[in-house]
Amino acid sequence: MSAKQEKNGISSSKNTKTKSSYYLIHRAITSNSQWPDKDDFLDVIYWGRQILGLILGVIWGVIPLKGFLGLLLFCIVSAVAVYLYAFTFQNVDEEDYGGAWEIVKEGFVTSFAGFLAMWIIIFSGLHFKD
Repeated sequence: MSAKQEKNGISSSKNTKTKSSYYLIHRAITSNSQWPDKDDFLDVIYWGRQILGLILGVIWGVIPLKGFLGLLLFCIVSAVAVYLYAFTFQNVDEEDYGGAWEIVKEGFVTSFAGFLAMWIIIFSGLHFKD
């Protein structure tokens, strides 16, 4: 790509994607960000919840939590974390996204699967005797 194309605002899709990813991450960690594209905010919720699920799986495995208590605590912590992030930190209007429930359930099932896998692997590796 020539310098002239760069100067005129024509850039490769890789550079555009990288810049938009940094911009999205910046908005995600900045309080009261504007979200002109609703899908961007839902993507942040989705991927944040995936990371939270993996972290909680490791913590639950190390502690070690067992059974229904671990499952219930994951559901509560995950829902509260997403709710607080969306409505306290970002101050989004829940009606723009179809209500609070639509935001809180975004990415829950895949996060739950990652959480379970991590919890089982860590718990089994640390706490089962041969």
